[in-house]
Amino acid sequence: MPHNKKEHEHETPITPEATEVTETPAAETTPAEASPADKGDTRIAGLEAELAEANDRHLRLMAEYDNYRKRTIRERDGLYKDAQTRTLEAFLTVADNFDRAMLAATTDPDFKRGMELIHTGFTETLGRFGVVKFGEPGEPFDPELHAAVAHVEDGEHEAGIITQVYSPGYRMEDKVLRPATVVVAN
Repeated sequence: MPHNKKEHEHETPITPEATEVTETPAAETTPAEASPADKGDTRIAGLEAELAEANDRHLRLMAEYDNYRKRTIRERDGLYKDAQTRTLEAFLTVADNFDRAMLAATTDPDFKRGMELIHTGFTETLGRFGVVKFGEPGEPFDPELHAAVAHVEDGEHEAGIITQVYSPGYRMEDKVLRPATVVVAN
């Protein structure tokens, strides 16, 4: 950017001659006039203040960028986790259907064995994504994990214990994908 000569007319160029100290008779200066050294000190102090302000702005900008970067990473990870959760939730009905199919009677042992292998592979695949099945009879009822559809008087179980499971629950890490549908003893 070309310099405008008028902008810098008030500044004195620094030359070897300008740095020489010349003595002026004491009678020529008045106390109200500032010496060139005082003007230089004032200018240096002003430049130091500008530099400090520029450094402060720079540090704040760096901190804002770092916060932006971290927030973007968290949001991206959150989007990935949400998409993964929704996808896995869609497969839970398939898991329920496999569980029901495994309970069905069959006279063909090869068919039964093939279904068992598919069921095991599917369950292992869900496990690789961190999906864990829960909700078994005998477990204590937890309203965060279980949805009670009925309460029954049961002499075999204490109050608050699951007596029957209509559909198992699934969770991935600390997130419940689907609560278990259960019957609880009173």
